[in-house]
Amino acid sequence: MFADAVARLPAQPEPTAVDEYRARQSRLCDQFRSDDLFILCAPHEAIHSNDVHYRFRTSSDLIYLTGWFDPETTLIIRHDNDGWKTCLFVQPKDTLKEIWEGRRLGTEGALASFAVDEAYDIDELETCLQTWFTDSKRIFHRKGFNPNLDALIDEAVARRDRPRQHFGSGPVVVEDPSPLLAELRLRKSESEISQMRYASQVSSLAHELAMRHSRNGVNEGQLQAVIEGFFAYAGASGWAYPSIVGSGENATILHYTVNNSPCRDGEVILIDAGAEFRGYAADITRSWPISGTFSHEQKEIYNLVLKSQEAAIEACQVGAAYTAPHEAARQVLAQGLIDLGISTQSLEEALDMETGDLRKWYMHNTSHWIGLDVHDVGIYKPNGTPRCLEPGMCLTVEPGLYFGAWRPDVSCPERYANLGIRIEDDVLVTKDGPVVLTRECPKTADDLEAIIGTDHR
Repeated sequence: MFADAVARLPAQPEPTAVDEYRARQSRLCDQFRSDDLFILCAPHEAIHSNDVHYRFRTSSDLIYLTGWFDPETTLIIRHDNDGWKTCLFVQPKDTLKEIWEGRRLGTEGALASFAVDEAYDIDELETCLQTWFTDSKRIFHRKGFNPNLDALIDEAVARRDRPRQHFGSGPVVVEDPSPLLAELRLRKSESEISQMRYASQVSSLAHELAMRHSRNGVNEGQLQAVIEGFFAYAGASGWAYPSIVGSGENATILHYTVNNSPCRDGEVILIDAGAEFRGYAADITRSWPISGTFSHEQKEIYNLVLKSQEAAIEACQVGAAYTAPHEAARQVLAQGLIDLGISTQSLEEALDMETGDLRKWYMHNTSHWIGLDVHDVGIYKPNGTPRCLEPGMCLTVEPGLYFGAWRPDVSCPERYANLGIRIEDDVLVTKDGPVVLTRECPKTADDLEAIIGTDHR
């Protein structure tokens, strides 16, 4: 099953070139003064239980600037008489640990293959920083990942010693570099788009495999296993976020992740799952009938959500406000609720954010940025005004309607009881119009009905 699907994948894209990492570092340094010091550390490995760790995933900013994925890493960018220097502190070579845990690149590997000027063992970090602090006035560092490093920086800023008294040496302020990095990451390069497109292709095939495997009585967790198993089989690093696999009333819970109920004929299943490839996320949601055929009522809602999504995707145009896809989706959904008799309000009334009927059944935004984080960085409304879309920006488009009959706060239309539909794709903004990176994932009602359950026919 997996082998046939993998055969449909294109060749994996080339990894991002060292020159591109250098260019990213240069764009960041263009915003610094010569007496700035930039410090970026990987998060600590997290304990799952006792001496077992969770799968390690490093800082997205560290991936963006260096392509380095290993734990116990700190990146320093400093200025000396020759210009900016990129320094990477990494795990030292250690034969015993490598026997148990895997080979390490060490400082030699960092210098040989990565966009760094200097490489040091991580245990040299404090000594080097104490020297580099002297020549810095401003430190760019995001706190919260390494308490020991945070304390070292705080002490350097608070220090009132003789060198500072005589020469004014040492840092006086710490700033979070996240906004600078977010602006750089918001617009994707061709290399980044190629990684995202591959993650999207893997994810599309995984959803199709789950459609084919669907049948009465299959467990949500089994469909999750099909999807996530294919992620690994196809060469992705795993999931980009915990998979949502909800059938029946579970499909009306936005972030349902229990994924352990049987799926029954008559129910629609909603699966929100995406692969990660070289750090880049895909994010797809599809909803389909377990039986393989939509009921009349299910198809009414499905086609309404699909129509709203098509309008929202079309709104992803250069120069349009970031909110344009959301407003386009809301217009279609609200009118559809009126046409189906679910709402007796006027269109204007149904769209009201406080009292409108649409808010009962559609309670989330239509889009978020996507990239190295599934909810990627970048301010949506700088200075309170929605940002205009630019070429290279990537966002999801994911309208939905959720009729949870279990909810005590609303009166659910009986014919749509416990029906949850969401349709989500990843969209690249280009000067020639929106490009759907996840377009290979089946989406129309006819396409879904032709695929569902074919593994069991």
